[in-house]
Amino acid sequence: MLFSSHGSQPIRAQVYEAMKQQIIELKYFPGQALSENEMATQFQVSRTPIRESFVRLSQEGLVQVIPQKGTFVSLINTALVDEARFMRMKLELAIVEEACNYFPITSMKELELNLLEQKRYLEQDDVEKAFSLDQHFHFTLFNGVEKQHIWKTMNILTMHLDRCRRLRLLDNHHWQHLYNEHLFIFESIKNKDCDAAKSMMKTHLSSSIHDIEILKQKYPNYFN
Repeated sequence: MLFSSHGSQPIRAQVYEAMKQQIIELKYFPGQALSENEMATQFQVSRTPIRESFVRLSQEGLVQVIPQKGTFVSLINTALVDEARFMRMKLELAIVEEACNYFPITSMKELELNLLEQKRYLEQDDVEKAFSLDQHFHFTLFNGVEKQHIWKTMNILTMHLDRCRRLRLLDNHHWQHLYNEHLFIFESIKNKDCDAAKSMMKTHLSSSIHDIEILKQKYPNYFN
């Protein structure tokens, strides 16, 4: 993986973002040991930006540095998952209510295209694309009601939840019901049916509670 010093971000920031994304995407699994030398080779950089990234990721709770032992990907913290789910529930119910009152045509078209892509990649069993489109569907709701900065702030606090959601998708690729729920939310916003949109969003986000219990039983070593 090559990073450009001529980009909009310095190399250390690019390395940090890439490493964080790979942890969230479960390229590195919870509890996995991380080697400075191996990471430097992978990213084709010196050990300095790797070490700096470890410090930042440790502050964010995504890696754990244990003296005399090494650096490890943090286990998924179920308490933080529950807090993130609570926060998303409150915010996204408010967002769909705003969207039912007013949602730009351009954003509505973006949601429609997103749903077409979701359907296509779910049929192809493409986990990476499906997860990315799921995220972008929710971002488009925030962006459409001009609350994109809230979305960015929220994402900082939902990284453990995002890892949990990614693990569920890797564990079970059959997420047709999520597409159906997204489609229902889209149609409800289009029809300005606020009660229906909020009800489905609540159902949509509540499924993560059941998912966590399933995942903890199947992957006990990934959680604390």
